[in-house]
Amino acid sequence: MRSPLLDTPGAVAAEAPDADVAGHYGDPFAEQRAFLAGEAMVDRSNREIVRISGPDRLSWLNDLTSQKLNDLKPGVPTQTLFLDAQGRVEHHLTLVDDGEAVWAHVEPGTSAELVAFLEKMRFMLRVEIADVTGDYAVVSVAEGTPVAPPEGSVVIGGDVLLPRALLADRLGGMSLAGLWAYEALRIEGHRPRLGFETDHKTIPHEVGWIGPALHLSKGCYRGQETVARVHNLGHPPRRLVFLHLDGSVDTLPRHGDPVTHDGAEVGFVGSAARHHELGPIALALVKRTVPVDATLQAGGVAAAQEVVVPPDAGRNVTIDPALRRRIR
Repeated sequence: MRSPLLDTPGAVAAEAPDADVAGHYGDPFAEQRAFLAGEAMVDRSNREIVRISGPDRLSWLNDLTSQKLNDLKPGVPTQTLFLDAQGRVEHHLTLVDDGEAVWAHVEPGTSAELVAFLEKMRFMLRVEIADVTGDYAVVSVAEGTPVAPPEGSVVIGGDVLLPRALLADRLGGMSLAGLWAYEALRIEGHRPRLGFETDHKTIPHEVGWIGPALHLSKGCYRGQETVARVHNLGHPPRRLVFLHLDGSVDTLPRHGDPVTHDGAEVGFVGSAARHHELGPIALALVKRTVPVDATLQAGGVAAAQEVVVPPDAGRNVTIDPALRRRIR
């Protein structure tokens, strides 16, 4: 669903899967600064929105997903995951309950599959599921920005789900920042994005979703066995890293480009961007065993690591240091 804000003078469309919104409006660095100052909003109206109503909605979602939702208070934003039976991530939801329904936004092109799965899992429970992407649009502001959302909107932290017909009104006349600005700040904040820092094998431990999107002490849900096994007995095979890229190179690595160490492929680039202060940066998923101080090559660009998920993530077993030395 193409955004009307792409008709703004100077707007340049982002790349797929975000081609329906603007990557920038002519000055990406100025747009980053305006966003951080609370003066600009980002059009993320290509995100898809699902509304789940009914008195059983929270307990039902609590049973299906990774986050503890059965006692979620109205207005409190959170995240949750749908996992497959092997504990691999299938969907990532950013959501809030407004007292009558749960509102969640998801990646472009994923809501139909999610809704179809939810419909199959309804059984006799009192829940109603609707894809409301055609009626509502996501725009984002910096956390803490005072805004007065239009009537009928839903607020999820820094995200506002407003009636789509009001998208061109720019949330009270705010200036516009493109998705490039949002993505640069997301990468700086070490926040993974489904389909970018994840692939078909990704488990939650690898990208730091334990806590923000997964509650370790809640009841059973699909994929929980893998989560518990990694948490209690082992380590995830890969880990998310933040990369400071060589600023002397004109191009950025692209999503999926190989990350190498000493000539061997050890992972892939998730997202890369140019930050208004840090310069070129990226997130990547690499093998857990890659030394944390190693200089890597990301799509052929030299990259220094910053640890996001530590190599020893996952294991919840405490071993006496003297014993650990003996069993090595």
